Amino acid sequence: MTPNSQRVAVASRSFSKHPELRRALLDRYPNTTFNDAGDNLRGQALIDFLKGHEKAITALEPLDAALFDAVPELRVVGKYGVGLDMLDLEAMRARGVKLGWTAGVNRRAVAELTLGFALSLIRRVPASLSVVAGGGWRQIPGRQLTGRTVGIIGLGNVGKDLAGLLRAFDCRILAHDIRTDAAFCARVGVEMTDLDRLLGESEIVSIHLPLDDSTRGMIGARELALMPAGAILINTARGAIVDEAALAAELKSGRLGAAAFDVFAVEPPGNNVLIGLDDFVATPHIGGSTEEAILAMGLAAIDGLDNAGDPLVVARGDRP
Repeated sequence: MTPNSQRVAVASRSFSKHPELRRALLDRYPNTTFNDAGDNLRGQALIDFLKGHEKAITALEPLDAALFDAVPELRVVGKYGVGLDMLDLEAMRARGVKLGWTAGVNRRAVAELTLGFALSLIRRVPASLSVVAGGGWRQIPGRQLTGRTVGIIGLGNVGKDLAGLLRAFDCRILAHDIRTDAAFCARVGVEMTDLDRLLGESEIVSIHLPLDDSTRGMIGARELALMPAGAILINTARGAIVDEAALAAELKSGRLGAAAFDVFAVEPPGNNVLIGLDDFVATPHIGGSTEEAILAMGLAAIDGLDNAGDPLVVARGDRP
């Protein structure tokens, strides 16, 4: 492949540290600037980093109208990762900035983490670990995942992959989504239903939705109250989908059994009301952070530099 003379800026820290991704990008775009300082680029710092570059690869860096106005030479964004909530797609379209993005490239990594959370919480592994770490030695009975009713909110790429994994556990699978893939549901044994029924009947609820105006705050106090006593909530999608204060109240009361989050409304979460609660497990947004997924997402972002299109059209593809 003939190298491209256009300048590329890689704002993502993890991409910049990955030797194989660096080589692959430099083979195609020798004039690349990496975030070798490892800075968490936001606002003016991000604008300064992107200036003078026609193309960019970004991950969790926010790109808004003000940024595109400040860097008019930026014409293409290759998205590293599956979430698009950090990009102002309308502003991109209005300014003719193209988007290169591939949905679902980390689906198995996120689905496996979700399954790990489910197994850990239903067997009460965190509570058992706490006993042993405190010098104790007593058995804490849990339950089996096999035969449980699992509700999947968002039957996109990750939700479908999780449903497939759950087949091995003979779970009853309920799903809620604005779209219905009848062929998939028939093949895997998924029952589509409304959100209230899913919440009311599921022993484990897992969220797999993008964050937008329709999903922000979607799981609040009313929705949490619908979940059965002892139920488990898992969120590996986006933190702002769940009212964290309402969930904390449910966990403190002991009505809900447990919860596990890989994502928070504000990251890092700092003094979040959920951190440190019994029966709450947190990981630092590692859903897509497997070696395999990082490589796949990075290569997809590189391809996106050459195969970009209208942001709103690209975003209407299969969801994460």
